[in-house]
Amino acid sequence: AETSRRGHATRLAQGAAANGTEVVVVLGGDGTLNEAANGLAGTRCALAALPGGSTNVFARTIGLPNDPIEATGALLDALARSSIERVGLGSVNGRYFLFHTGVGFDAAVVEQVEKRGALKRYAGHPLFIYAGFATWFRHYDRTRPRFAVHHVDGSVVDDAYLSIVLNTNPYTYLGDRPLELAPEATLDRGLAAVTMRTMAFARMLRIIGSALGNGKALRRSRWVDHRTDLDGLTIRAYGPVPYQVDGDHLGDADVLVFRHERDVLDLVLP
Repeated sequence: AETSRRGHATRLAQGAAANGTEVVVVLGGDGTLNEAANGLAGTRCALAALPGGSTNVFARTIGLPNDPIEATGALLDALARSSIERVGLGSVNGRYFLFHTGVGFDAAVVEQVEKRGALKRYAGHPLFIYAGFATWFRHYDRTRPRFAVHHVDGSVVDDAYLSIVLNTNPYTYLGDRPLELAPEATLDRGLAAVTMRTMAFARMLRIIGSALGNGKALRRSRWVDHRTDLDGLTIRAYGPVPYQVDGDHLGDADVLVFRHERDVLDLVLP
């Protein structure tokens, strides 16, 4: 079945699960895969991924080749071995996510990319880099913190500009190179949250450079709040703030409630 609009993959997956289908295979990008996961979460119908988008973060994260033909071979081998595991997902305001949710500047960049959706598949990473600079200079208020992050232990990060809540690592790929924010984020552990407390250009470049390397400078920076193994957290914005889920911009929100949902999805693993 071919999807034709936003949300269609969720309804197709829900229908497949209700009809007793054992496995739903999704050929598409991360957004389509996220929709299918939201349709299958809580059922016994398994999700299998085939990379068909511009970046394919989740498919590559679980070890699939980025070429869809090679990935098909790996997927058939996994199904022959019945390599299916029950894994945890993150959720934000009731929406499940497979690998991450971005709040603030990150989501504003995704919004600019989606405004040029016709170029996304072909321009790929250069488009994201262009959108990053365009957002930095014209489309995001960097003059003040945009939200506060409230953790369940009572601590609050009240000067946040950007936050990434991760269910897996890496955050994304630049070509073949992973952008590592929280190696501790895996499908069998709680969420990780990386919050940037600065938008100074030089500091941000050092943080991004660290993420492309071993990430030690990122985790030690006083401008970064880094938490792992979280059951949940709440973001309260100082006015509506943009957010994106698995690479899809979902609009603006004043409050975002995150939860780690354990053992909620059957996933085919290579």
